[in-house]
Amino acid sequence: MMNHKKYVRQYFMPPEACMDWTKKEYVEKAPIWCSVDLRDGNQALVIPMSLQQKIDFFKMLVKVGFKEIEVGFPAASETEYEFCRALIEQNLIPDDVTIQVLTQAREHIIRKTFEAIKGVKKAVVHVYNSTSFSQRQQVFRKSKEEIVKIAVEGAALLKELAAEADQDLSFEYSPESFTGTEPEYALEVVNAVLDVWQPTPDHKAIINLPVTVEHSLPHVYASQIEYMCKNMKYRENVVVSLHPHNDRGCGVADSELGLLAGADRIEGTLFGNGERTGNVDIITLAMNMYAQGVDPELDFSNMPEICEGYEAFTGMKVDERSPYSGALVFAAFSGSHQDAIAKGMKWIDEVDPDHWTVPYLPIDPKDVGRSYDADVIRINSQSGKGGVGYILETKFGLNLPAKMREAMGYAVKDVSDHKHAELQPEEIFELFKERFENVVEPYSIKEVHFQQVDGGITTQVTSTFNGKTVTTEASGNGRLDAVSLALKKAYGLEYKLVTYQEHALEQSSSSKAIAYVGICKPDGKLAWGAGVDPDIIHASIDALVTAINNR
Repeated sequence: MMNHKKYVRQYFMPPEACMDWTKKEYVEKAPIWCSVDLRDGNQALVIPMSLQQKIDFFKMLVKVGFKEIEVGFPAASETEYEFCRALIEQNLIPDDVTIQVLTQAREHIIRKTFEAIKGVKKAVVHVYNSTSFSQRQQVFRKSKEEIVKIAVEGAALLKELAAEADQDLSFEYSPESFTGTEPEYALEVVNAVLDVWQPTPDHKAIINLPVTVEHSLPHVYASQIEYMCKNMKYRENVVVSLHPHNDRGCGVADSELGLLAGADRIEGTLFGNGERTGNVDIITLAMNMYAQGVDPELDFSNMPEICEGYEAFTGMKVDERSPYSGALVFAAFSGSHQDAIAKGMKWIDEVDPDHWTVPYLPIDPKDVGRSYDADVIRINSQSGKGGVGYILETKFGLNLPAKMREAMGYAVKDVSDHKHAELQPEEIFELFKERFENVVEPYSIKEVHFQQVDGGITTQVTSTFNGKTVTTEASGNGRLDAVSLALKKAYGLEYKLVTYQEHALEQSSSSKAIAYVGICKPDGKLAWGAGVDPDIIHASIDALVTAINNR
């Protein structure tokens, strides 16, 4: 049996009520985004990226639109240090992009970090030390006062070295394990650091409040953030940043509620890569905003390319169900879902093309570089007439009658079920032609002649059945009706012609026509046929014969 009693809550609610964030409906503007793929994400890989992979990843992040990128922990390894130097010495950092480097609040590590950024035009130096109750008690075995001293001394050294460097440097401080720290104590540490830095409107400081480990429901984190924002010194000169991890699977919710609570900035990674269960997924966060009509200020319009690059650089895989980016996130196999999507997209095209409200699709797949026919309507044994009809119409120009779509849907289900496989559009088209187009066994027509007599149509039909040829005459109220009556007369057939539909397949001088015919047998069941020919009369006759052969 699992012993749940050994677990205790390791978070702390603020000492005062902080719930103003609940009055806000959605995140109204994009935060400042900072990618930590090259640092936090990289250190979580089984095989960390090479120098060239990190350079290529950096370029991709710039292309996506990140203006702040944490490039590493330069004092941690030679590769980290050399990457930082390569960006600077090869002039790879655009003027509108700020790199960020991470350092512990330890003197020799801070000094090594400043060596790594010599010559950079601008950078954020991010210093941290852990403040949580459990780390103070179990790891450092230090008092609150001693932990504050570490933070203040680190902050002071940053200020001193930045003055000596004469560069455009900004400072960031993180009380690591913030979510396991008493909020009033976290506030004490943060304010002590800010008293050292004395931020101004022209030179703001960043205070990062990380979910180093998720301990609570997201609303607790939001309350903690609101408490810090309301009580922090120099608040107007501070950029409040969030760095959520995903231990409880709530990284996105933590971030969204934290932004509602007053935060200005998000640190995260593409696809949520990071230690343990990962960092917050910036793609999901940004696309959530996009789906509510808010400009995320990041460009994910070529999601397949981003997925491909990420997988190549990191050796990780983008999960098929990863929001907005996974291979199957827009795929609809369910028949009812397919039908609703197909009807919704048709409604959008005809009624309101400027707004997206298609059922089951929170965003237009085309906005992230995906296609409707390859990524949305996917056909297997769970699919229905709507999806099959949509594929045949959009991919091959076939507009089947409603009831014929149903018959085609059952045919597809049967094949997919027996194959235990998804059917590709070309396979569906071939199945349609095999089952419903120009089927000439056991009945076939060799020759037809028409004559108009007394306002009606008389036909002479030469047909075959099981190798025997007969010629039959009949009159009807139209050419197809006359042929139908002739076949009934020749072979004693019993059915009613209940559906006829036609349309052009191509818009050109050599275009073909397709006709669909549905007949009702004495037992009430329908049979279907389609005919394709440049002559619509020939097409309709072929469709009728196919329907008879499908009885």
